[in-house]
Amino acid sequence: MEVPGVAVNPARGVSLEPGSLPCLPLPPMPALVDFATLPQLFGRVAAHYADSDHAALTYKDKRTKEWTDLTWDEVRHQAEAFAGYLHSQGIRPGDRVAILSENRPEWAFTDLGAQLLGAVNVALYTTQPASQVSYIVQDSGATVLVVSTGVQVRKAEAILDECPALKRVLVMAEMRKDYPTAFVSWDDAMAEGAAYAEEHAATLAACADAVQPDDLASLIYTSGTTGHPKGVMLTHRNFVSNVQAALQRFPITPDDTHLSFLPLSHAFERTAGYYLMLAAGGRIAYAESIDTVSKNLPEVSPTVFVSVPRLFERVYNLIQKSLQEGPAVKRRLFDWAVETGQKVAQKQMIGKEPGVALAAQHALAHKLVFSNLHEKLGGQLRFAVSGGAALPKKIGEFFQAAGVPLVEGYGLTETAPVLSASPLDRPAYGTVGHVFPGVTVGIRSVASGQLIAQVSGEDYPTTLNSGEGEIVARGPNLMRGYWQNDAATADVIDDEGWFHTGDIGRFENGNLRITDRLKHMIVSKGGKNIYPGPIEEQFKTEPLIEQLMVIGEGREFLTALVVPSHEVLRVFAAEQGIAAEKPSALLEDARVQKHYAQLFRAYSKEAASHEKIRDFRLLPEAFSVENGLMTPTLKLRRRAIEAAHADAIDEMYAAVV
Repeated sequence: MEVPGVAVNPARGVSLEPGSLPCLPLPPMPALVDFATLPQLFGRVAAHYADSDHAALTYKDKRTKEWTDLTWDEVRHQAEAFAGYLHSQGIRPGDRVAILSENRPEWAFTDLGAQLLGAVNVALYTTQPASQVSYIVQDSGATVLVVSTGVQVRKAEAILDECPALKRVLVMAEMRKDYPTAFVSWDDAMAEGAAYAEEHAATLAACADAVQPDDLASLIYTSGTTGHPKGVMLTHRNFVSNVQAALQRFPITPDDTHLSFLPLSHAFERTAGYYLMLAAGGRIAYAESIDTVSKNLPEVSPTVFVSVPRLFERVYNLIQKSLQEGPAVKRRLFDWAVETGQKVAQKQMIGKEPGVALAAQHALAHKLVFSNLHEKLGGQLRFAVSGGAALPKKIGEFFQAAGVPLVEGYGLTETAPVLSASPLDRPAYGTVGHVFPGVTVGIRSVASGQLIAQVSGEDYPTTLNSGEGEIVARGPNLMRGYWQNDAATADVIDDEGWFHTGDIGRFENGNLRITDRLKHMIVSKGGKNIYPGPIEEQFKTEPLIEQLMVIGEGREFLTALVVPSHEVLRVFAAEQGIAAEKPSALLEDARVQKHYAQLFRAYSKEAASHEKIRDFRLLPEAFSVENGLMTPTLKLRRRAIEAAHADAIDEMYAAVV
């Protein structure tokens, strides 16, 4: 049966146009080729698309301002040229090649070229200061460093004398005449490498063929909230097993496009947004920068999108801000549209199509409410993937109702990285879904050390419920260990081969729920164990709060450090007739303080006595990577934050005797 203006597709669900309404997912797609190593993955997919115009990568040309596709033949040629240059410089299997660059085609050429030789990729975050770059380059023993912009080149100049193993620095930016002799132009190196690769094609092919699944592929240095970062040793098997598991669960096709903006130096983007897309024959579009993602989305029109929860939270909070500023009828229309979307999603999750009346209502809800959101996301998005931090349940349910299903994944760098992910057809928002194929996840009692429960990726369907404990894992995606740090490796991988994640969680109806980080647990002065994560999560959908950290270790009660959303706060101030020349003065205004106090009172009214927030302080400056209060993966450096705001914290507890 058809409704005027609404197409009903039994395989895909109900849609007005591609990406406009929620749809039942396509079945998972098999890999285009068989592969056991990264050179096999790349080489065999490239051979599959040889002599075709099928695009592997696309980027925005800075000169023409046009999006430019690179075919698989072009990418293969560039990767082989880079491999040729490395080989000509004496790089051999196991040697480390470091890259300090934002996401761009040259990042892929560097990685793929190194993999073709059996060399090891050492990726650095562009936000890391020269001191951290120096530590990682020295610790890894990298002999080649690839850098992109002038900012990164200056870091390379600063550390060159500190890194005796570093022989070559390849520079993508325009070369100066006074650079050290170790510095080589990217273009010159690639021209030299292309000629070498053509002359030594058989030798380079033999190198790629010789790579084995258990050979080291990459060192990814954990950002760490304290101390020096540790080099996580990830093998070809680690990456490949995770990619193949993802292909069993999710319908990534050669027609898909992903907008890549999360750092490729992070395992999440490396596997989910890069190797997975290559294995499926999809197209990777590189955002111009993190700041231009909102502009690039409608330009690229991605069909899949890998992001962190903060982006989805921002979108939701902007919508809420708009509703608060608008008339009451606008809010009622929005609530009706969300309710309608939820009804459709609930039917589709049990394999049913919405009836004629509901389909018509949903089409209207899309037209009046959700179409603008879809346009801002590019208009073609089938689903998005969220990882790196907890996704608030309310956010997941909203996007599902709006026709943008969110897959929430969970894992760590040490697990390459995915351990579990929510299924597309039956997401249980607030959890991280089902254990991945090939992986086994256990729950171990913190008190006794005994295994409470375990689930493997092959156990589904399961309705297991378990008690709470530390999450442990085993599988082919588990790292070899930490680079040159056997003691740290022994601390996290026990004699039975279980990797101890340091996260606390439990199984609920077969879905894994994360409670918090074990090391983040607050022990109050009264001896109560409190996990701050769930408390902080409750404020992520509050438009007036940008960031929040709960304080309370060894204290009589909980307090909070709050970074306001200054944009929303200015609107609130204007509505209240508050005039303040400086942001700091605005934060001190009694009416502003009263409004935030009401937010915390509303939370505390429903909270357990030991989880109530008794006081707070508004901070003028956000926690950021630049000021050292967040890691490059945007996790709070809790000890650093407490040290930076020690006076404000002491003030909140000053009255306690």
